[in-house]
Amino acid sequence: MTYPTDTYYGIGCDIMNKKAIERVYHLKQRHKSKPFSFICADLKHISRYAKVSNYAYKTMKRLLPGPYTFILPGSKQVPKMMLTRRKNAGIRVPDNQICTSLVRQLGNPIISTSAATVEGEVLNEPWLIEEHFGKLINIVVDGGLVAGEPSSVISLVDDEPEVLRAGAGDVSFFT
Repeated sequence: MTYPTDTYYGIGCDIMNKKAIERVYHLKQRHKSKPFSFICADLKHISRYAKVSNYAYKTMKRLLPGPYTFILPGSKQVPKMMLTRRKNAGIRVPDNQICTSLVRQLGNPIISTSAATVEGEVLNEPWLIEEHFGKLINIVVDGGLVAGEPSSVISLVDDEPEVLRAGAGDVSFFT
């Protein structure tokens, strides 16, 4: 499925559906040793899928929902294929009602990767996604044009914030 976020259109599926996850890896031509991030509905939802320290909670409470991906230690609820070798996970709560409503209705997080070509061209309009991927995508949720800038990626592992990528979210707080 494809859905709008506050940064890009995402391609994703239920993190508990192994066949669907494998399909997304195939679609994106990505090696399985490189896990995708996933989207949660809110901070409470994150706490079921990650180990959230007081520092991480306070930081995320100030910035979410928003254009950030936080790297946190994953919990046992997260399928192993969604974790790095160090057992960390990238988690988002986008500021987009369509996206967070999908997660709430599903009841599980959804993996998320940008709707982009293998060459890296970002497809930020539904008709471009349909034109490029065709029947490889089951559902395209039309949320109109989206920003087209990646999320900022911040590691909060061991309560030592590290900016891994500066994107749409302001990272001046961490530098």
